[in-house]
Amino acid sequence: MADRPELSIVVPAKDEAENLPLLVEEIRAELDAPFGGSWELLIVDDGSTDGTWAAVRALRDSEPRIRAWRFRHCCGKAAALAHGFARANGKYVATLDGDLQDRPAELAAMRDQLESEGLDMVSGWKRVRHDPWHKTMPSKLFNAVVSLVAGLRLHDYNCGIKFYRRAVVESVRLYGDYHRFIPAMAHWTGYRVGERVVEHRARVHGVSKYGVSRLVSGFLDLVSLLFLHKFSVKPLHFFGTVGLGFLLLGAAIAVAFFWEWLSTGALHVRPLMVLGMTSLIMGLQFISLGLLGEMINSRADHSAPVAEEI
Repeated sequence: MADRPELSIVVPAKDEAENLPLLVEEIRAELDAPFGGSWELLIVDDGSTDGTWAAVRALRDSEPRIRAWRFRHCCGKAAALAHGFARANGKYVATLDGDLQDRPAELAAMRDQLESEGLDMVSGWKRVRHDPWHKTMPSKLFNAVVSLVAGLRLHDYNCGIKFYRRAVVESVRLYGDYHRFIPAMAHWTGYRVGERVVEHRARVHGVSKYGVSRLVSGFLDLVSLLFLHKFSVKPLHFFGTVGLGFLLLGAAIAVAFFWEWLSTGALHVRPLMVLGMTSLIMGLQFISLGLLGEMINSRADHSAPVAEEI
């Protein structure tokens, strides 16, 4: 596309009426020069209940590079990002939160790092945070666990400022709260992911939408994502392994009782015998679940693996 902008900036906004005008001013002041004015700003209003949409419409009238959409109810940050990613036209795609806690000026340095190090994605790291302890402590625990599980060491998975090559946002599938795991999904897909320390500013207007309760849901989402990553195309490998474990346990108990019957000629129902029968039944059920998963999976569309041509 000859008229494709250099950069698409996706901003999910939830009750950020006071912050968005200031954010647009910063983007104009700090990105026009490094990107030659070739950028577009995609704002997705995630069902705001304040004056966010009115502010967005006023900004759109004064800045033709702004495009905006509004959800009629709160659908979550992942849905807002996915909506913006699907409509971004830029060679590069970046994300910013609408709360003014990240500086748009960081995006030029992130682009330079992406190109100089041959990366596909650069994730921000808020090394010095201006958040209360009930946000920072769970965040450190969450990032440590995700780094261990994903096999990608990052200090701040959930940082709102990120910079991507266009191909990355075209390949990741976002729903639920999976936006917190975009670096892990990109890494698993084969993209090169880096990290950059960014300045983090204290929130001035509005209130934070995150708290300790997100920690539990985050770990559950991580388990779900890990399962889908490892077993989405081979469900029988998971369910079959569990089923075989139950079958072996049940078979061992059954053999023990059969040997007792041969030796003594007597056989009495005991709790261990019930456990053995239950294990056999559960083993068959798990294997059946795996086979059903394979049948469903055989009819599903699978995305092609990432491949580079030289």
